[in-house]
Amino acid sequence: MNENASDTRSAVGPRPSGPSGGVQTLDRAPGPVAGRRPQDGPPLPPVAIAAVALFMASLVLPIVLGGGAVYPSPFAPAEEIVAYFRDHSDQVLVASLLQFAASLPLAVFAAVVSVRLGRLGVQAPGPRIGFGGGVLAAAALAMSAGFSWALTRPEILAHDELIRLLHDLAFVTGGAGFVVPLGLLVAGIAVPGLLARLLPRWHAWAGLVIAAVAMVATLSVALPGLSILLPIARFPAFAWIVSAAFLLPRRRARRGETTANQGSSR
Repeated sequence: MNENASDTRSAVGPRPSGPSGGVQTLDRAPGPVAGRRPQDGPPLPPVAIAAVALFMASLVLPIVLGGGAVYPSPFAPAEEIVAYFRDHSDQVLVASLLQFAASLPLAVFAAVVSVRLGRLGVQAPGPRIGFGGGVLAAAALAMSAGFSWALTRPEILAHDELIRLLHDLAFVTGGAGFVVPLGLLVAGIAVPGLLARLLPRWHAWAGLVIAAVAMVATLSVALPGLSILLPIARFPAFAWIVSAAFLLPRRRARRGETTANQGSSR
């Protein structure tokens, strides 16, 4: 019987293994479609500008609407803090809305810039660290906006202790909780920008200085006197992020090309 089977196989020939017959197993997934450009996401400058503009509006617009009344510091007298939130609930609502809105493009920026650096050939952990910092900063900003929103509720405003508690939580999440991971975002862009020469050296070093100040601002949670570092790190970090959005190239320049085209088309 074995001889007959062998003769049969010889007559029929080998079992086809190509596309025209037989069962095949794919050893690897098909590659990308030829000619398809990689998806870089939205352009960086509008996203960065949107995040910064919304945050700045959350600071300025309530002052304008409140006739010059400024959001109180958590180190101000308790009576002043309580009176502000009871008398300016509409302004606090506007501020919380704009801060929450600002957290969304900030998270988008962190994701897009991380992908951009990967497309530019950066394989170090820097872009992932920056992405993590951006997500943490956006989450802290959203939490701060949520605590501020709670301070507009009439049932909360009836209790002095709840006003002080929520005000402190809004401050710590929007202060050190926001600025410190924002420094990680800046560092995650500045370090590969410096090492891979994707950014001008002066710009990358400025980002590292800003990130260092933001890291030191962590101590403001325990040492209130260091709270001055929060705005010192926050506002330069915003300016640095916007400028980095314009300066970071979409692709690496070929040999012989100058870097004059960096940021020209985004």
